[in-house]
Amino acid sequence: MKIPGRIVKAALLLAAVALPAAMLTPTDAAAANSLTMLGADVSSAQRAIDLGAKYYDSSGTAKDPLDILKGAGVNYVRLRIWNNPASGYNNKAKVLAYAKQVKAKGLKLLIDFHYSDTWADPGKQYKPAAWSSHGISALQTDVYNYTYDVCNSLKSQGTTPDSVQIGNEINVGMLWDDGKVVNNSFTNLGLLLKSGYNATKACNSSTQVIIHTADADSDSNARWFYDGIKAQGVNWDITGLSYYCMWHGTLANMGSVVSDMKSRYGKDVIIAETAYPFTSSDADSTANSVTSGCSGYPLTWAGQGAEFTAVQNTARSAGAIGVFYWEPTWYAVTGNGWDPANISGSGDGWDNMAIFNWTGQVNPNVKWTP
Repeated sequence: MKIPGRIVKAALLLAAVALPAAMLTPTDAAAANSLTMLGADVSSAQRAIDLGAKYYDSSGTAKDPLDILKGAGVNYVRLRIWNNPASGYNNKAKVLAYAKQVKAKGLKLLIDFHYSDTWADPGKQYKPAAWSSHGISALQTDVYNYTYDVCNSLKSQGTTPDSVQIGNEINVGMLWDDGKVVNNSFTNLGLLLKSGYNATKACNSSTQVIIHTADADSDSNARWFYDGIKAQGVNWDITGLSYYCMWHGTLANMGSVVSDMKSRYGKDVIIAETAYPFTSSDADSTANSVTSGCSGYPLTWAGQGAEFTAVQNTARSAGAIGVFYWEPTWYAVTGNGWDPANISGSGDGWDNMAIFNWTGQVNPNVKWTP
């Protein structure tokens, strides 16, 4: 996901997004295929709860946000992990602690390795400071050892990850510049991805490896990337794509990309990130990352719920097995900012994209459906 002011996506903005004419009804789509990974990335929730944030279900009862999400259909939680973030949040110790809560709720666990001390996405893939001087050979060892250590630590405490992402939105590589795809050369990236895959399988052979890009907007870009890593001998279990309609175009186009990815590589596909605003208003002094919506879906609680349902229906009918909502619990809480180097002083650019309003009440229209 892109954080306020960090990525310029104007070229990707597409104003008109409508339901495909051939969209299956929810009943028909469920009969054709099922979403088994009904997910939510709640990486900011731990900090919010530590600060005393309250979350309320549709009846106004205060509950653990994981329980509220589970009641809305969630069965899978995604947690990002940063190597050594300045705030401490989303480091190994914090992820280990929250993983216990996730698994105690009977939820499955996806660990999203950024391989950075801060945000990694298509526009930036900063090495962790501890690896900053390392070349490609050392980085292969770094990725293997770090991935194995995190996975094995989770396993040792009884919270073995069900899946992991080797990198986050790595459209043109990770651990730049060594792992960046330059002049169509996937050699170095392939080496790094193989290290992450091998470490994961050495830790636990049944943990599924996801390779995640933000390429739901472009089948040609997706083919370029996944063809490129496949040619390097990279293995993966699930293809992950980000889809935000205001950045990645129509639902119909997303469905076509999902369908092609599934058939072209013979692997399951998930929408690893999606979200939609319920308002254009802003809850704090940090500007919203998203200020407009997509055609047919007003910026209301009903519109947010309808758009998320449409994303699930499209993904399901195209053959995907999962959809993850990105940061549904990140409503504006003072001290839970976006910048790990200034978490107490920075704000929340996602407050209008969460499914909880500014007093922590859940949107009853947002449901995850198989």
